[in-house]
Amino acid sequence: MKFNLKAKVNKVLNHEGEKAYALTPEIELYTLVAVATLDDQFYEKGEDKLNRLRQLIGKNDAGFVAKLAVYAREQMYLRSIPLVLAVELGKAHSGDGLVGRLVARVIQRADEITELLGYYQLANGRTEVKKLNKLSKQMQKGLADAFNKFDEYQFAKYNKDTQIKTRDALFLVHPKAKDEAQQALFDKIVKDELMTPYTWEVELSALGQQPYKTSEERADAFRAKWEELIFSNKLGYMATLRNLRNFLEAGISNDALNKVCKYLSDEKAVASSRQLPFRYLSAYRELKEVKDGRVGVVLDALESAILYSVANIPGYDMNTRVVVAADVSGSMQTYISPKSKVQNFDIGLLLAMLMRYRCKNVITGMFGNTWKAIQVPKVNILANVETFRSREGEVGYSTNGFLVIQDLLDRRQVVDKIMMFTDCQLWNSQGNGINIASLWKSYKRLAPNAKLYLFDLAGYGNTPLKVDQDDVYLIAGWSDKIFHVLQAIEEGGSAVELINAVPL
Repeated sequence: MKFNLKAKVNKVLNHEGEKAYALTPEIELYTLVAVATLDDQFYEKGEDKLNRLRQLIGKNDAGFVAKLAVYAREQMYLRSIPLVLAVELGKAHSGDGLVGRLVARVIQRADEITELLGYYQLANGRTEVKKLNKLSKQMQKGLADAFNKFDEYQFAKYNKDTQIKTRDALFLVHPKAKDEAQQALFDKIVKDELMTPYTWEVELSALGQQPYKTSEERADAFRAKWEELIFSNKLGYMATLRNLRNFLEAGISNDALNKVCKYLSDEKAVASSRQLPFRYLSAYRELKEVKDGRVGVVLDALESAILYSVANIPGYDMNTRVVVAADVSGSMQTYISPKSKVQNFDIGLLLAMLMRYRCKNVITGMFGNTWKAIQVPKVNILANVETFRSREGEVGYSTNGFLVIQDLLDRRQVVDKIMMFTDCQLWNSQGNGINIASLWKSYKRLAPNAKLYLFDLAGYGNTPLKVDQDDVYLIAGWSDKIFHVLQAIEEGGSAVELINAVPL
């Protein structure tokens, strides 16, 4: 009889029926949270994903779940999913103050108080008159502490006509004012007497309600208002990014446009704005439809902005040979949310081009039915994404990622790092039985020091190779923070270690 048995490998089938590997509960929860959405995807409905999230919370240590929520909010700049984690953890864990600390920590905007309560109502199936009663003491404490974070302007800015209002939340959690000034603010919330905030939305809404004799007079008024907002520095970075098309279509002056471009491409402004990379791509695409001779100037500003946004991404010098491969299969062409024009496909291309920019010795390409190397200039990241986007049909729409490794083997080409940006649902549409796991073992004999990184953009919970074995690593997310995880791995760490290092 043998006592030291072989370790059990948890093999499963992926959504294409191909052999795959299940993830540990920690890694699976991390990948699910990092992709930021609970909406329907190509292979999984939003409701099924939420149920999987709940099951994974039950399988993980409560401290890890809380740290993951904070990591997602503070490091990955995600807003909704940390609130979901806080509510769901509150249903499964109590007794030590963890949930209260977590709720107060992940609420970083005034409207997130009511957003959290909105999800609490949905998650608990509340339909009766008192939809928000019976909050746990820790949930109440966390929300009460969150009330102490914000001033009148912040509360007023997000005081919208929604089902759950700030006033409702105040009555529910009874926050204790820290001083007389804050008590006066709470009284204003109760009486619905918050000041009307000066925001660009309020200003434009008021302008739109005024009467105009002609359409020309109305256009002049809006152009003047946009210029006033621009020169008064009342538009934040996100508002500026969202309104680039509006600026041009309103016909703002060259001086105003130059100020916009200078702000967009200011290194400090980019760093403090904490934009997810795909926001720049969305703005870039909106501008391409505008018939204005000055569009090119703004596109250049966006290219400069995204370069600053990735300035701290660790890169590789000429001595490190890198292959960057983007999955352009049909399953990647799923919109990240119902209102978005951005697909997983686009995020994969963008992150691939960001990585390509930080490498000096790199082959870039895309795979579907086939694998095709496409070399592009180092700069102009957004333009490079559009180049790939326009050529995706050249490789078809299967997910034959194994061809990337097969090509290197066929050419006996030794590289140091292979990076695949994919939903990890790889399979072989050619029906010849070859798979990426067996090819990688063969390639490791040719290139023993090579490493394979799977950048998971969908979070389905399985991978085509066993990760953390044979130099295969898994990184998940849509943010440039994935490259910080990459750096941690290069230094001998992991995503789980980064998350566990978060203080609570």
